Amino acid sequence: MFTGIIETLGKVKKIETELENIHFTIQTSITDQLKIDQSIAHNGVCLTVVSISDDSYVVTAIKETLEKTNLGSLLENDFVNIERAMKLGDRLDGHIVQGHVDQTGTCTDIKDANGSHYYSFSYDSNLSNITIEKGSITVNGVSLTVVDSAKNSFSVAIIPYTFSHTTFKNLQKGDNVNLEFDVIGKYVSRLHDLTR
Repeated sequence: MFTGIIETLGKVKKIETELENIHFTIQTSITDQLKIDQSIAHNGVCLTVVSISDDSYVVTAIKETLEKTNLGSLLENDFVNIERAMKLGDRLDGHIVQGHVDQTGTCTDIKDANGSHYYSFSYDSNLSNITIEKGSITVNGVSLTVVDSAKNSFSVAIIPYTFSHTTFKNLQKGDNVNLEFDVIGKYVSRLHDLTR
């Protein structure tokens, strides 16, 4: 379980393919605080630490994860948003995030708003995921509030701190992002589909 509040950035140091899996070696400032078998969110994708060496650690993404997320498009020296699982008793500063990406979306627009930034995204609405204005959404692991919502698109506003401390500063129009929709909204949507 995560909150969508990014702790630090990780740098992809090495990418190794083994059959249909990919092993990512990630360098971070918090590696010395990690342990093997720990769950870490990478751009919102929950992966398990399988080895640790010096300032880097290794996680493995399987075929299903690679098909449903943007991790397969990562290159060496790319950065990812990193968050460790929340501790019981901590404040829930973002919202309830599972680290299970629902689908990818595409950045369609970026606007500078005198210090803050507005980002717009589109996604395939055939997968029954929804957003609502003022609702929660996770984009590449970052907990955000929806500003505008449409059937297959939404926008969010990014404050300067979030912009400078996450991969949003590197995001460009046309880039694919990982989307995890609000878990409560997903259950409501599913109930609605079942009672139609």
